[in-house]
Amino acid sequence: MPAAGLWALVLATLPTLVTSLPLTHRRLKSKRDGSSFSFTDYAPSSWKPLSRSQDPGTIASGSVDLGNRDDVFYTVSVTIGSTTTPLNIDTGSSDLWIITADCHTTECALSNAPRYNQLESGSLQPSATAVDLKYGESSTGSYARGLVMRDTVSIAGLTIQDQVLAAVDDTDNYAITNGAAGVLGLGFPAQSFVQVAASKSQDHATFSSDTIISQMDKFGPLIPRLTLLGVIEEPLFAITLQRDTIDVSGKGELTIGRLPDGVDESSITWVPVRRYAPADGGLSPPSFAPDEIYPTRWEVEIDAVYLDGERLPESTQQADGIPKPSLSGLIDTGNSLIRGPSGIVNTIHNSVSPKFAAGSSARPLLPCSAAHTLAFQIGGKMFPVDPRDFVAQATPGDVSECIADTVVGTDAPSTGALYSWNLGDPFLKSNLVVFYYGNLTHPSVDPPRIGFMLLVPPDADERLRGAVERAQNAGA
Repeated sequence: MPAAGLWALVLATLPTLVTSLPLTHRRLKSKRDGSSFSFTDYAPSSWKPLSRSQDPGTIASGSVDLGNRDDVFYTVSVTIGSTTTPLNIDTGSSDLWIITADCHTTECALSNAPRYNQLESGSLQPSATAVDLKYGESSTGSYARGLVMRDTVSIAGLTIQDQVLAAVDDTDNYAITNGAAGVLGLGFPAQSFVQVAASKSQDHATFSSDTIISQMDKFGPLIPRLTLLGVIEEPLFAITLQRDTIDVSGKGELTIGRLPDGVDESSITWVPVRRYAPADGGLSPPSFAPDEIYPTRWEVEIDAVYLDGERLPESTQQADGIPKPSLSGLIDTGNSLIRGPSGIVNTIHNSVSPKFAAGSSARPLLPCSAAHTLAFQIGGKMFPVDPRDFVAQATPGDVSECIADTVVGTDAPSTGALYSWNLGDPFLKSNLVVFYYGNLTHPSVDPPRIGFMLLVPPDADERLRGAVERAQNAGA
């Protein structure tokens, strides 16, 4: 198991930039009354049901399998211009970037992934506008720098022209050393710094929220553009992650524009996405929708957190410069771990590891066959982390003693990042997650939401013990 945080790729909060960003270009007439928002403002009865296109010949959708490295890093194949290469799939950020042949950092030198070949791309539109992307939290930050380009991009059988991206020639991002040539950010436009840079380069004099909105179909992130241009059937994507190490199982897949095959909407628990008021670090509303409050991240309210059926206490962690926000979690495929308040994480480690309980400086070691279930109550239902994803081998080759280092502490909530939990890959291996953008211009018309469907089998404890026993018998 890698050291905590190496693959956590959460876009850094830059409130002075984020608060000025609006969203999309559609000018609908409906407005929302009032300016305050809570998670309960929009009941499920107000959500639009998913529907199939009346003309499947003109509205598309697609799916593609995911690559997996050690169950902690997931990639998807993307074609940019003439280059087809794996990119880290990241719902915690919003920008698309890829390294070029001009990147000579230590990380780039270790990469074997195909790099962006600008010279051979017949659809490239270069620019002299630079962007500097920041990833990670306070202890695990990284960067990616390069020029903003526009090129044809294809993914899951869907193609869009003139997609903005960053051609990166300087980065220390760990995505590059783990089989990817960059990052595919699937977050909201509010966190797209490439979009801001591209918009500014087009119109320096009149740059404003309204300018960004009117140019969203030109400069927005990939899937929002597919939505705005009417390319896909529904404004959503869905993700499942596979398990390729302990007890191989599951299917890693990204589905765009529809629910995955065999999944019915009635089996999904939908919950609203948190929306950020400007005072919280969210978007300033545009002039044509002054009462709207926009989503910034794929963040949902958490009712409670449980370990082995026992409800964990509320965190006493002090928020950073803001009143204590409600309990919530970021759903983040770019994070290889489960991150939570340090005090609660210590409680978890105390409960599962006698060695850690005897001294908090010890590693949280425990028998590999000891099955523990960390569960998050969301929308009134329990969504656990599979016991097979709760632990990792403490020492390569040793399948008797494991370590609970998939759960680690994280930064306190702050302006622009109000969540206290970051639910990364262990959570997404255990649950199918559907990310629904809704109406990008007027969220009150069709609110953004996230859907969850439990994938953990009822005999997960036995499967863990069986996998450990088989590994021990095989001399792993």
